Amino acid sequence: MTSLTNTVALVTGASRGVGRGIALGLGEAGATVYVTGRTSSQHSSSYPGSIEATADEVTSLGGKGVAVYCDHRNDTEVEALFARIAAEQGRLDLLVNNIWGGYEQMSENGEWTWERPFWEQPAWRWEAMFHAGVRAHFIASRLAAPLMIKQRSGLIVTISFWAAQKHMGNLIYGMAKAASDKFARDSAEELRPYNVASVALYPGLVRTEAVMANAQWLDLSNSESPQFVGRAVAALAHDPTKMRRSGQILSTAQLGQEYGFVDIDGKTIRPITLDEA
Repeated sequence: MTSLTNTVALVTGASRGVGRGIALGLGEAGATVYVTGRTSSQHSSSYPGSIEATADEVTSLGGKGVAVYCDHRNDTEVEALFARIAAEQGRLDLLVNNIWGGYEQMSENGEWTWERPFWEQPAWRWEAMFHAGVRAHFIASRLAAPLMIKQRSGLIVTISFWAAQKHMGNLIYGMAKAASDKFARDSAEELRPYNVASVALYPGLVRTEAVMANAQWLDLSNSESPQFVGRAVAALAHDPTKMRRSGQILSTAQLGQEYGFVDIDGKTIRPITLDEA
């Protein structure tokens, strides 16, 4: 098992889905994980899960979970988050940019609008993906970088997807993910002199709550648990030679194959190609 006992990590948007799985994967490796999001037991929500529940699970797996309510669209709240991490830990070893907006209301007024051509897409969907997604990643990374540069070590992982490289039903989504990839590549160049790595990471078909709600229409034979994504991040963070990967676009299954970890059910996930995505 990968050991991250002395690692301080921040996973944005971790109350459910992939973010929660990443936090759990880091927790089982022993990391201290700051878990952020807007779904809190102290704030009403119609969605399942909460940052507190995720943090408790991180702790139960052997790490230390710290829940912090944070709307990543609000720069003041994000700045307060990083100030708290600096005050409490004095360092930050790993940032996982997972928070993402724009998935809300794929159907509007009873009609499926997600796959409509770009000229029929609502403007709010652009704003959500680029504000609560791309911009949120930039702001978090902008605040994480000085901490990592000071300690001359660190890793920024930006969760992206195959839509950056091929059309997958929504042009705005593809553009936003392409921007995430570009951020990972170019930030890697600027961080390289300080021994700080930056990568983009593609999960496969992940068995999130939303995916499982539609499981009867999906082929889940090569799907992965959300925690498998966390194991991929943990393995990469533990790698003393991770700087060789900085600037790359990686996939969770590829890392599983290279580092030799499996999913929580013991299953080996097969890497997929762009054509299969």
